[in-house]
Amino acid sequence: MSHFDRAALAHKLTAETDALPFALTEEEIASLLDFLALLAKWNKVYNLTAVREPEQMLTQHVLDCLAVCPAFTAAHRVLDVGAGGGLPGMVLAIWARRYAPDMRVSLIDTVHKKTAFLTQVKAEVGLTNVTVLTGRVEELLAAEKFDVITSRAFAELADFVNWSGHLLEQDGRFIAMKGIAPHEEITRLPQGWAVTAVQALAVPGLQAERHLVIIERQHAAG
Repeated sequence: MSHFDRAALAHKLTAETDALPFALTEEEIASLLDFLALLAKWNKVYNLTAVREPEQMLTQHVLDCLAVCPAFTAAHRVLDVGAGGGLPGMVLAIWARRYAPDMRVSLIDTVHKKTAFLTQVKAEVGLTNVTVLTGRVEELLAAEKFDVITSRAFAELADFVNWSGHLLEQDGRFIAMKGIAPHEEITRLPQGWAVTAVQALAVPGLQAERHLVIIERQHAAG
């Protein structure tokens, strides 16, 4: 299915999300398909993802990101680092409108073409809970720090923490989306940080390993 067959994609999305621990309304499915249509369209010019087929984008990107949403239930201010094609930030923002209405999602990328795409998605999908930032995360100064900072296939865990740790609230946490559990990367985390959970994910329709790595500050005893 190289062309964008919205009806077939809607059917697949509805069927696959039955396996997730939350339901999606028709409005949410429409928003996710609007996002997917923009991703497929812009990808032809801006190379936002190596995945070309809309049906594969649905499974490998949209469903992959939907599967992580419950991990963000208690978050209020989320930063998606290296946001690229809006994954997971845009999917999270669509989910959060109903399931975490107080959540605000900021997406940052260094590439202007990518943030132009994200700005277009924000406008066309009507995501008032989204802020798009262009620049290097290590140079970002935030008036309010974030309680969750996330990334998907962005960088080694040590770099992710070193570059964006200054933006995390004292009791905040990193949620890194990874494929195979990155045991070696975990051993290279900088001092003062610890992995508090490695959670295996089941992504509907995807026969590949997916893990969430939760990283928090180590607090001195006593």
